[in-house]
Amino acid sequence: MSPDALFDEIASDLAARGATAGAMFGKRALKAHGKAFACLKGDALAFRLGNASTAHAQALALTGAELFDPSGKKRPFKDWVAVPVTHADHWLRLAEIALNSTTS
Repeated sequence: MSPDALFDEIASDLAARGATAGAMFGKRALKAHGKAFACLKGDALAFRLGNASTAHAQALALTGAELFDPSGKKRPFKDWVAVPVTHADHWLRLAEIALNSTTS
């Protein structure tokens, strides 16, 4: 399944919890209450997990995961982790964690 199709599936799964699809930096994003919590960039989905959280550390430990740098100018967002599509089986769980931290 393509990253876009996976994104659509996650958006649909989280819609009942108040998540909406939108844009962030010209890229597809998931938002709740006007705040983005996930953003698709290429073949990776980035999640705002909180720099000091266990979920952040676990996501960053996945092979190929890195801090999210939306501009590509080596200025990553410390609270965000971009997880490659090779770990798409983690995307829904990470999106749920990111949504929970956005709405709490």
